[in-house]
Amino acid sequence: MKTAKLISFVLIMGLAFSILLTSCEMNQDETSQEDILPSSFSVDIPASISSSTANGRLGARSAEDTVKGNDIYVNLGTFIAVGEASSQLVEEFIAGIRKYKIDRVMSITYVGEDDNRVKNLIVLSDVSFEGQDWDYELTITDADSESETDGGKALQIFWNKASTVKGIAIIKPYNCDRIKNENAPDAMFRIDYSEAGELGYDAHMEVSIAGLPVGSPLNDLYAINSLHMFAGKKGDVVDVYGNSNHPNAILFSGTPGFNWAFVASGNDPANIGVAEVGLPPSTLDSDDRSVLLKEYSIKNVFTNEITAVWPGIDQNVLAAYLSTTAAPGYFNDSQGFISGGKSPGAAWDVLAKRLDALSPYNPKATSDLSISFK
Repeated sequence: MKTAKLISFVLIMGLAFSILLTSCEMNQDETSQEDILPSSFSVDIPASISSSTANGRLGARSAEDTVKGNDIYVNLGTFIAVGEASSQLVEEFIAGIRKYKIDRVMSITYVGEDDNRVKNLIVLSDVSFEGQDWDYELTITDADSESETDGGKALQIFWNKASTVKGIAIIKPYNCDRIKNENAPDAMFRIDYSEAGELGYDAHMEVSIAGLPVGSPLNDLYAINSLHMFAGKKGDVVDVYGNSNHPNAILFSGTPGFNWAFVASGNDPANIGVAEVGLPPSTLDSDDRSVLLKEYSIKNVFTNEITAVWPGIDQNVLAAYLSTTAAPGYFNDSQGFISGGKSPGAAWDVLAKRLDALSPYNPKATSDLSISFK
């Protein structure tokens, strides 16, 4: 069997990265000034479980008659990288507006450097959002769009001015730059970030992405529609869990619509990582870890799908073909995918044990995910 003929869930993420990396860019060459803006807004995720390219660290080649480690896990690394990039976008945007010396309640007007459209920026104090009090709220709007349903809002940040950073950032790339993002008018991103330690991590973030355009299939490549991801850093270890929705993607039997449900843990200094993935239907309404990662494990789903299409397949051939799909998957920075189901050593065992406490989000909730401004 040829993997390329059977695996049709490989995803194209170029549009998502284009939106994330170029949405709200501003001139960042100015000298930093004293201001009230938050100093950080993202969790750095180890490269062992995150990759922004199809040839990233999670990929590795195996025998021709087996599913390749790359085919199983490279998309997971891309999803995690998209979530990480969205949080880094917030930090880049904050760095870009520091030149306006945001040191008090204020309002200014400027011209966007990318789309040459007028933007309004306003800072308020002592505000509330979603039942929580915040010291500050910063809102940027596309001036000529303020009469539209979304109020022309491009960015909103809520945060508390304290040494321990905590805040919420919401971005609509289309209103940041209507030239580069003209094909994604409904895409929105939200980052909930905290260094308060309330979940037992030194810092954590929750990333929500909704409204990414889902195009027509092109050579079996599909774009995600939404993603919900958590990342928490404790010392040198980062735990990640979540899922992403792919309403047009298909497996072997041709039935469209599934989510990548995943949990992962990586150690940056050690350059190692461990991950477990499930492929539940996009409509599945469950947050049961055993259902999402065991019942719908990569190995179970592939076994059922292949058997449905080729009911008379030699079971020895099938077992050999799926030999790399056992969970969890083990990785390092230099080799990428190392093995499936068999630990390379004690250092990976420490991370693998952490996976038991992690669970993906509800697939249906991710599929139905919506994001809105205040």
